[in-house]
Amino acid sequence: MNRRAFLRHTGGTAALLLTQPMLHAATGLDDDDILAEAKERIAKHRQDDGVITVRDASGKPEPGVTVKVEQLRHDFLFGCNAFMVGRIREMEREKEYRRRFAALLNYATLGFYWGAYEPQRGKPNYDYTDKVIEWCRAQGITCKGHPLAWDHPASSPKWLPEDFAEVERLSTTRVREIIARFKGRIDIWDVVNEPTDLTRFKNPMNTWAQKLGAGPFTRLHLDIARQAGPTATLLVNDYRVDPAFHKILEALRADGKPLFDAIGIQSHMHGGGWPLRKVWEVCDRFADFGVPLHFTETTIVSGPRLGPGENWGATTPELEAKQADYVAKFYTTLFAHPAAQALTWWDFADAGAWQGAAAGFLRKDMSAKPAYERLHALIKGEWWTRTEGRTNARGEFNARLFFGTHRVTARLPNGRAVTSEVHCQRGGANRFEVKVN
Repeated sequence: MNRRAFLRHTGGTAALLLTQPMLHAATGLDDDDILAEAKERIAKHRQDDGVITVRDASGKPEPGVTVKVEQLRHDFLFGCNAFMVGRIREMEREKEYRRRFAALLNYATLGFYWGAYEPQRGKPNYDYTDKVIEWCRAQGITCKGHPLAWDHPASSPKWLPEDFAEVERLSTTRVREIIARFKGRIDIWDVVNEPTDLTRFKNPMNTWAQKLGAGPFTRLHLDIARQAGPTATLLVNDYRVDPAFHKILEALRADGKPLFDAIGIQSHMHGGGWPLRKVWEVCDRFADFGVPLHFTETTIVSGPRLGPGENWGATTPELEAKQADYVAKFYTTLFAHPAAQALTWWDFADAGAWQGAAAGFLRKDMSAKPAYERLHALIKGEWWTRTEGRTNARGEFNARLFFGTHRVTARLPNGRAVTSEVHCQRGGANRFEVKVN
């Protein structure tokens, strides 16, 4: 999804956020109050009244026609990293991973960590990415690339030289080439990752980034990314949700407008879920930029921490129940906030999960945890349009639709059926016509 399509699908989110109060009053409520108001807010911010008019070949309205509406896809991006696609040894587990991923999600993050992606200079692993993209596109899953510029050792190849000018040339060339190469297949990018933290590591990428400073380092890569992908959706992504990140974003403007198209907010919660009040406050704080918010990396574990560092136990029934309960609350809260437009889980299965934690929606054997089932019941159930009725005397059928793509089937009294797809979008007229011959 490119930048123009993204903004069209989000229905001018920036305009919505700049013209509506950001519900700051909600931050004075407790978690139960926020959840109690979520259903009303979801109806307000994620749905619209659609009108489907059925006409005959001459344009005359057709009354009494049975109309069935079935949603095919959300505009909201429900995603996960897809790092294990094609990397699970047992074929049956691989198939189950893919089946459950496609059955739940419409968005996938693909890894571009420089050190791992190009371990040998001049030999990036494009072939693997091409295969994952091909599978995602066949499932109707939008792809995002993550990350293009980061000072972490995983994104600072061992072969980088110490010469700052050469590091800059190599880094900017990489951004330009990758965005251009995948244009039309990946058009959403975490361009810069964690610019608030340039002090943890010691490597050529980090030393160069520190010399430039967080703001200029980020601006440089955003400018290169924009040149390479004028219509791409560009993000700055960070784990900090305090004024430090806000300050960097404030400086990333040209003619008063943000250089980025969306803000990436990490929410790894290995130690337990954020209070929902904090979730809402974070959304309100960064919604002030007038661009969509992407929760890019969300983690809640279902296994115990066994000790300091990355030392985790296997998933347990008790913690799976707690994980599922918080997942439902967290997703509901974000789906209710008008600024949020994407939510990415980290990771899809316990097999291969970051830090070895039981962070997945699936267990290592690819069976579904309660969190998967709870989320499926929301995304493809409570938040999914399924409705049927008959056209009135004007040939109209009125339906409450979630923003997204829908299949409309009009069935005439003689049994003949005509099917078409329509897109209900935020800020759109959402009036559709179906013609029958």
